[in-house]
Amino acid sequence: MTRLQIHEHAVPAPSSRIGMREFLDLTGLHQDVLTELMRMEWIMPARTAQEECLFLALDVVRVRKFQRLCADFELSPVAGTIIVDLLERIDQLERQVRCLSQAR
Repeated sequence: MTRLQIHEHAVPAPSSRIGMREFLDLTGLHQDVLTELMRMEWIMPARTAQEECLFLALDVVRVRKFQRLCADFELSPVAGTIIVDLLERIDQLERQVRCLSQAR
């Protein structure tokens, strides 16, 4: 009996990246705003050989947070990105503090 061998590299790994159209659908972001966020290098998608943008699924969460802040507080895009970055930094520092507290 012959056994079929499947090599690891035969099946592509699932991707955590999504295309621009799906990203825009998931976030409800207007393409002009996305272009501005990319120009500011706040969102930095990977590029395919065909120069298509591939975004991290995590960026969807960041953009939704950005949109809520900008809408709720009538912030400019620059102010919204700064606040999201600061909130993410606070979350990271709180996780580090918890880890250090648990290590005692």
